Amino acid sequence: MSTEAKHDGLFCELFWGTTRNEVWSFGPEQARVLAAQDEKTALPLYGFTLPEEPFLLAERTAQGYRVFVPPAARVERSRRGEAFRPVPEAELQRTGDRVSVELTREDLLRLREGDLALHLTYSVAGKREASVHLRDLGWVAMGAALFLSLPIGFLFAGPSPERMAESNARAIKAARDREQAERKRLGVDSPARPIAPDAQQQPDAGVKTLPANLGVN
Repeated sequence: MSTEAKHDGLFCELFWGTTRNEVWSFGPEQARVLAAQDEKTALPLYGFTLPEEPFLLAERTAQGYRVFVPPAARVERSRRGEAFRPVPEAELQRTGDRVSVELTREDLLRLREGDLALHLTYSVAGKREASVHLRDLGWVAMGAALFLSLPIGFLFAGPSPERMAESNARAIKAARDREQAERKRLGVDSPARPIAPDAQQQPDAGVKTLPANLGVN
């Protein structure tokens, strides 16, 4: 299936060091993206210094998006997969105390404050126009046929009742052989040693009475 993606939305990723903690995606119908240190906000942005809450982080323009930079954050740009570099002062727009930068379709912006980094780029999760060709339908049909043939093949190629009974008999015999070998190793398969028939118990000597004039030392 061939698709053509329209990069209409805004995609945001929040990193703590090198670990990605949060991900947000905003569709083209959301003209303003608000941030605050609150879970009820569209973009809960903890760890960044925000002059007010909610803070206008991004808004749609005729060209794309305008991203507003928090006052204590540094803004960097990576274009076409290159390394991040600070955005030049000439490319920053200032309106009073607000600083903003245009996000182009080739950009990946990064707002950094301390160990936190917020990445912003165009989202590929916008509208998609899909065109299905006959060749694609053929591949789908082949995959469905292969998937359905697996259980049927198992039924025909599976073991018969006779083979299952034979396999069970071999398993039982092997278990008995192992048990017999273990009993032999422990010596419990030999009968108890019989008592010799001519062996007789010695009679008890009984109690003897000694004369009174004899002493016992």
